[in-house]
Amino acid sequence: MFQLQSSYKPAGGQPDAIQKLIDGVKQGQDEQTLLGVTGSGKTFVVANLIQEVQKPTLIISHNKTLAAQLYQEFRDFFPNNAVEYFVSYYDYYQPESYLPATDTYIEKDSDINEEIDRLRLSTTASLITRKDVIVVASVSCIYNLGSPIEYMKQIVELAKGMKIRLQDILLRLNQLYYERNDIDFQRGKYRLKGDTLDVYPSYQSYAIRLELLEDRITNISYFDPVSGEVLEKNNIPKDKKLSKAQEDFVKNQFGYGDKAIIYPAKHYVAPEDMHEQAMSQIRSDLEIRLKDLNDAGKKMEAYRLSQRTNYDLEMIKEVGSCKGIENYSRYFDGRKEGEPPHSLMEFFPKDYLLVVDESHITIPQIRAMYNGDKARKQTLVDYGFRLPSALDNRPLKFDEFERRMGQTIYASATPTEWELGRSKQVVELVVRPTGLIDPEIEILPSKGQIQDLEAKCKEVISKKERVLVTTLTKRMAEDLSGYFADKGFKVAYLHSDIQTLERSDILDNLRKGEYDILVGINLLREGLDLPEVSLVAILDADKEGFLRSQTSLIQTMGRAARHLQGKVVMYADTITASMQRAIEEVGRRREIQIQYNKDNNITPLSIQKPIRERILEKIIDIDESENIEEMEIEKFEFQTMSPKKQKDIIKKLELKMKTAAELLEFETAARLRDRVKELKSK
Repeated sequence: MFQLQSSYKPAGGQPDAIQKLIDGVKQGQDEQTLLGVTGSGKTFVVANLIQEVQKPTLIISHNKTLAAQLYQEFRDFFPNNAVEYFVSYYDYYQPESYLPATDTYIEKDSDINEEIDRLRLSTTASLITRKDVIVVASVSCIYNLGSPIEYMKQIVELAKGMKIRLQDILLRLNQLYYERNDIDFQRGKYRLKGDTLDVYPSYQSYAIRLELLEDRITNISYFDPVSGEVLEKNNIPKDKKLSKAQEDFVKNQFGYGDKAIIYPAKHYVAPEDMHEQAMSQIRSDLEIRLKDLNDAGKKMEAYRLSQRTNYDLEMIKEVGSCKGIENYSRYFDGRKEGEPPHSLMEFFPKDYLLVVDESHITIPQIRAMYNGDKARKQTLVDYGFRLPSALDNRPLKFDEFERRMGQTIYASATPTEWELGRSKQVVELVVRPTGLIDPEIEILPSKGQIQDLEAKCKEVISKKERVLVTTLTKRMAEDLSGYFADKGFKVAYLHSDIQTLERSDILDNLRKGEYDILVGINLLREGLDLPEVSLVAILDADKEGFLRSQTSLIQTMGRAARHLQGKVVMYADTITASMQRAIEEVGRRREIQIQYNKDNNITPLSIQKPIRERILEKIIDIDESENIEEMEIEKFEFQTMSPKKQKDIIKKLELKMKTAAELLEFETAARLRDRVKELKSK
């Protein structure tokens, strides 16, 4: 099944870590921790583990960007296997919510990324079809996805020579949410010309052609919807870059021969005979809820709920769906009140491998998902915007997540007591393949810290190396950046107010040398991979708290561990307990690394890593004098602008809208959304 392909072999502490993890899995240990320092090659270790134990694997990361990087790495390691990417498919998501304090109702609004939607559907198709599957996912994998049993029941299998009427195939495609479109042929559509039927699966980049004669399938073929090229085993080039259609065709074993398997165009599928039963149950629950509201004297809430739910029922009856139908998912899934939703984890076999990347962040994030979701929806239920069934369209509770875990590997440089206490064994990966050792640590008094840091920055920059500086507040990060800029340094700051798309640009520009210094608050959050950084300065290191906890300090110091001359300077007047523990842990790791290099006659080498391909779209460059967010729409003189300028302004507003939604500033996001719609209509 799994075939690992790599140009390098395990080195440093990797062989020992790989073997221990393999032994743990084969001995049936449910949970293990891989304590791997920054730059030690945890991903390569996990890849070797998968190759040895040969189990379908789910890897959960705490954000989309890191998940995308892992996806790219595993896809390179396993080019002949199904490596899938499963994250939230929203580019922009503003959930339905109600703010009682201001009597503000915010309708759900979203912008779905079609390519990510395809990858999600490809994930479930692969899990149903084959065993050699690696899925890299964000925490969206614990959200409601629909029943895998119903999903599998809806699959259409066709074969050359099969006797079947064309009308029956079309009926089944419609039941799978495929739509006919003979002009605009795209994913999730089909087109018909005579007795030739083309189907464009929602989860692939190639299409299927079915040719029929006298109610019998006479031929099945596959083709590139863009070029029209027929895809066959023997016409796929081996020495050229493949198109997306060719890549998907090669990857999917079921895309060959005289058979075709067509999966639903959506994850949420329910048999037609469930619709009437579901609608009957919704009406019954509506009557009960209306009585409760009226008895409590909530006449307005009762009226609101009655109008809204009856409208939704009418829409479901007429067109088979309605806006916000996911709030009724329990009825269509056949679940009882309070029962957990079906998630991606249920598409995996019982005997699978789970890897929780950066577990010290990912586990708390998974634990928090349910309560945050419930708090928002409970308000909607209390004020008559939704039936109580909306509460059952939710992520898994943490105990439900635990029950669905396969054999688990927690991977982190700073695992918490929770992971360590549950693990049957803790496997340390302290020695890097490059021989690099953890950075030296220097503690200096806070008095005169800026002047001292300035001198150190000049020394580092003279050697064409880079500097990271961590502060405690956004204001200090901005002020310090301004101070260094006035002194002639090429400097930038990085914190949560910086748009997501701009952060990647700033990091890449630091590596390129357009900046020499990067000032931030919690730099470890970004998962920084910056081999050019040789100095990390931590201001106010003795201010106990989250940003100066043992975990945060170790993670921050690790940013200097990829450079041969890596060094950390802590500015502090006292040594706190967190500082002491962090210093002792880094010192312990240094001793192990130095001794290993001495015993094996290894000369450390700095990591050389090309600047990664841009994963996110580049931000639009607009004149800084135009503070679009603060301008009134009337002042734009929008219609007199050039088409390019209009497009740039709309794009900038959309980026601001998405960032506001990410920060849960839904009123700001709604205002920006309305402004975008108005401008587009002009």
